[in-house]
Amino acid sequence: MTRRLLPAAVLVAAASLALAGCAGTSSPAASGSDGGKLSVVASTNVYGSLAAEVGGDAVEVTSIVTSLAQDPHSYEASARDQLTVSQADLVIENGGGYDSFLDGLVESSGSTAPVLTAVEFSHDFPGAEGHDDHASDESAEAEHDHEHEHEGHDHIEGFNEHVWYDPHTIAHLVEDIAHELGELDAAQADTFEANAKALIERIDGLETSLDTISAAHQGEKIFVTEPVPLYLAAAAGLENATPEAFSEAVEEGQDVPPATLLEAQQILRSGEVRIVIVNAQTGGAETTEITKLAGELNIPVLEFTELMPDGVDYVGWMQQNIDEISGALAG
Repeated sequence: MTRRLLPAAVLVAAASLALAGCAGTSSPAASGSDGGKLSVVASTNVYGSLAAEVGGDAVEVTSIVTSLAQDPHSYEASARDQLTVSQADLVIENGGGYDSFLDGLVESSGSTAPVLTAVEFSHDFPGAEGHDDHASDESAEAEHDHEHEHEGHDHIEGFNEHVWYDPHTIAHLVEDIAHELGELDAAQADTFEANAKALIERIDGLETSLDTISAAHQGEKIFVTEPVPLYLAAAAGLENATPEAFSEAVEEGQDVPPATLLEAQQILRSGEVRIVIVNAQTGGAETTEITKLAGELNIPVLEFTELMPDGVDYVGWMQQNIDEISGALAG
């Protein structure tokens, strides 16, 4: 999947027209301290769902990318998006080069809203100091007492930016969402913390389900056409048998080298691969070929998405994915 970022100058010009046209009918979202709802802008509906669950009735959440037909890597921001970000009290992004369009929107709008970047909560993120178990004492609370300066993160070679498939990372992000909302609206801080605690308890249930899979299937191999679900698979104790060159090429929208495709086919034919997982939002000739071969070899093929389908929240979505993995392994 290629990454395209709309030039900042274009965004500024378009946004200026939008702002001028709306000057008589729109005003920035009122902060919680003024009795209105806090405005939270998320790059995708995954992070919008988390913000809505933590913020409850005290927040108004706008997710910019919401359709399974959209690719955050190549999303082209609009003047309406620019206006939305300019009025945000809090911004939540994935980072790691995944949703770079939001970096451009924040920069060109001159927004001073705090920006939470999910990849920074991952143990695997370069330079990350890691996090202990969910914050529950004074030292953990002190960890949050810092100013979030938005620097943005370009794609980092070798780092899997799809961190929303890592429940542990998301639990830490949820903690900070509650903290930042509490800073913006102190009167609702206890409610935000209580909502976050309830959500984290549900996320802990995901990790329990993953531990159950790991206990029964530790070390069993899977094949993924893209690295999207690898955090979830690793937490389930599963081993990725995919040639790195294969998944990288598919993710970048490039042709898989013939030798790599042959290697991938040989891996599937080895009889060691228990599951194939494909990205339902993207594909290509090589993905189709792998899916077809898996069918011929009676290897279950699961389809995972990058965005959250309609009708579920984050925990419900991840639990569905976990249940699919468990069912395929048990079959």
